[in-house]
Amino acid sequence: MNKNIESLSPAGLWKNFKSLTQIPRPSKKEGRIIEFVKNFGEDLGLNTYVDNAGNIIIKKPATKGMENKKGVIFQSHLDMVPQKNSDKVHDFEKDPIEAYIDGEWVRANGTTLGADNGIGVAAMLTLLESKDIQHGPVEALFTIDEETGMTGAFALKAGLLKGDILLNLDSEDEGELYIGCAGGIDANIDFDYTEDKVPSGFKAYTVKLYGLKGGHSGLDINLGRGNSNLVLFRLLRYCEAQAGLRLCEFEGGNMRNAIPREAVATIIIPDAQTDKFMGMVNNYRSVIKNELSATEPDIKLEISEVKMPLRVMQTSLQRRLISAVFACPNGVIRMTDGIPGLVETSTNLSIVKTTGTKIVINCLLRSSVDSAKEYLAGRIAALFELAGANATFTGSYPGWKPNMNSAIMKTMDNVYRNMYGKEMEIKAVHAGLECGIIGGLYPDLDMVSLGPTIRHPHSPDEKVHIESVGKFWDFLKDTLKHIPEK
Repeated sequence: MNKNIESLSPAGLWKNFKSLTQIPRPSKKEGRIIEFVKNFGEDLGLNTYVDNAGNIIIKKPATKGMENKKGVIFQSHLDMVPQKNSDKVHDFEKDPIEAYIDGEWVRANGTTLGADNGIGVAAMLTLLESKDIQHGPVEALFTIDEETGMTGAFALKAGLLKGDILLNLDSEDEGELYIGCAGGIDANIDFDYTEDKVPSGFKAYTVKLYGLKGGHSGLDINLGRGNSNLVLFRLLRYCEAQAGLRLCEFEGGNMRNAIPREAVATIIIPDAQTDKFMGMVNNYRSVIKNELSATEPDIKLEISEVKMPLRVMQTSLQRRLISAVFACPNGVIRMTDGIPGLVETSTNLSIVKTTGTKIVINCLLRSSVDSAKEYLAGRIAALFELAGANATFTGSYPGWKPNMNSAIMKTMDNVYRNMYGKEMEIKAVHAGLECGIIGGLYPDLDMVSLGPTIRHPHSPDEKVHIESVGKFWDFLKDTLKHIPEK
């Protein structure tokens, strides 16, 4: 396993990315990476500012002869999604990421890589420390907590940034330029856990579903991948009706913006129904493997007998919970009119979990149409309220409306054509970018988003294409030469 990623080209960018992999930075735990970036700017003698939320702004003056260029704001987020395979021992708050070279790609050993958005951060650090890149006035904006609510972008204050153009470096296809994105909102649902006395004459089991691919709940939502919560609740409903299953505990998914990859339920079955139950599980395993054979070839469903649990869910609550989760909207709800292949509205049933006194359910709803997002929220609220749950909605953020007259879009398209002999693909993305929030605060900014080719972000299969990082970096440098004057 070749871990020497700093030997790749461009050397400065990969050196800085390697440094980032050594600093734990899961969302809401960015203290060490904030300190690292702050010290990085100050050690270069650059104007460095950290706001109350932890966002960092580092300003670098124009190089000689470029003082009349419009100011450019580069923007990336510092946090990463902490996801790992079930057999991987890794503490995202303490352990470094084990990045390695795998042919044309860089990936991580059993965890997310953090190329989302670490490559963007590394590019900004490399620009700040460079001495041979021509550029006008530059501001580097590093935001925090993008992955769990964009709280850094929401906390940003007006008047801090002076640039005219914003280049967000959080997109994931080299050669594509994004000029719009979806907005989102979090659904937070909970039932009170009411319990019955554990009956006699039952056996207890854990049913574990794993081996699914997961992925980004926006970018990958249209790929037909299995949602571990829904796949396992489908079995629970089947066995509840046919074998007297009683549900005790459930845990599936752990990130609001990742398609859940694993789920486990603790259940009890009447002694007289255990053989029937085993047959139903075996049959369901074959059914679901057949249904998802193309998208989830590694899906696993295992059952183990365990000690009798200390509690079991009250039967009425169990029925309402299983029915509501089984019926919950998930996946693509509507495609975008007039733009082939672009999802307009979707939802991800990301987390279902029993705690001491509650059953917690979280969904992330996305849409480029605010009214469609609110309609979907209303549907989910109605479903779970009928089932006796509480439903609240938080963290709403706006979409970013495309501007087909963007001057920087046209400039960058021309630069790319001259460099590589082809036009850029101009797109919108079904994912949340901070551009919508920042654009609301700074409405005169001309904004685009770009990045290298990253696959399977928000999952342990995340990888970044090495050659695309070099093209992305060269393109950024040449773009800076062609920024228009004020």
